[in-house]
Amino acid sequence: MELGEPQRVQALVQSGLSHLPSQYIQPPESQPSARRRPSESGVPVVDLFHFDPNRSDDLRQQVWQLCHEWGAFQVVNHGVPRRLLDEIRTVGFSFFNSPMPEKLKYNCDGSGAATEGYGSRMLTKDDGVLDWRDYFDHHTFPLSRRNPTRWPDSPPNYREVVTEYSECMKVLAQKLLRIISEGLSLPCSFIEEAVGEVYQNITISYYPPCPQPELALGLQAHSDMGAITLLVQDEVEGLEVLKDGEWVTVQPLSDAIVVILADQTEIISNGEYISAQHRAIVNAHQPRLSVATFYDPSKARKISPASELVTEYSPLRYHGVMYGDYVSAWYSKGPEGKRNIDALLVHH
Repeated sequence: MELGEPQRVQALVQSGLSHLPSQYIQPPESQPSARRRPSESGVPVVDLFHFDPNRSDDLRQQVWQLCHEWGAFQVVNHGVPRRLLDEIRTVGFSFFNSPMPEKLKYNCDGSGAATEGYGSRMLTKDDGVLDWRDYFDHHTFPLSRRNPTRWPDSPPNYREVVTEYSECMKVLAQKLLRIISEGLSLPCSFIEEAVGEVYQNITISYYPPCPQPELALGLQAHSDMGAITLLVQDEVEGLEVLKDGEWVTVQPLSDAIVVILADQTEIISNGEYISAQHRAIVNAHQPRLSVATFYDPSKARKISPASELVTEYSPLRYHGVMYGDYVSAWYSKGPEGKRNIDALLVHH
């Protein structure tokens, strides 16, 4: 199979592969063993107390600190039904466990930012190392982008579950952005208004067992493009966040949602908050599934640092950018850590 053709990682595994194909082998400095912190120390967990207003001051301070120091944390008591978290994981596994001809009915064309459907390659360039991952990407907001007939119809509740999950994740993202805005001493609606009309994608990622997991990554190290990402995991470890130069495990918690700040929020905060570099590692024995919900601006939106946060003591750190230009650069050049947001730095 040529590199440019659609290639499903799950099909490679089912073919009885015993060694990793060369296009999946990471360079030594990117391989999973590099700079890993012991797994006992995980990414912090925040109890949202179902957004109890009597605890809002403590919550705001805790969230500010984690956005400033980590760019990522887990939340519990977030208001999303546990039932729904279980259902989105169940329908995701059901799709990836279905026969390949059924999955290929929803094949996407592999053209980077334009994709919706079943795929394996996110980036448009052909010369990069490939991720050990298959995925299904859903366009869910605005409603003009949502067409459930492009989503699987098996199991019978698949489309219904994705629709309900989409609505709940939008509500949670907006609640979190209000707390995150207040942590910057800005009006609670500031980041929401800066982002504008929300563009939401939901990506279910499937990481098959890997014959040589020490050489591969399920997802290479990157920070997300948009404003905020909300992610749920299954019970298999795999997600890691970079903190102080070391990779820290995000411990799987069945009722938790992982919050990952993305690049546009770092820009809006003028660098007071950081977008989290993260990656996915794989293992030799168990498949892993995660569901990421991306909350992003429209491509026509210009994102700039909040003028209220630019002072003599905190000078302008980033140039503004049209979000569509940012997306194009991300998909064509590849993420490679945080190089896309670093390209916007103002040098003093």
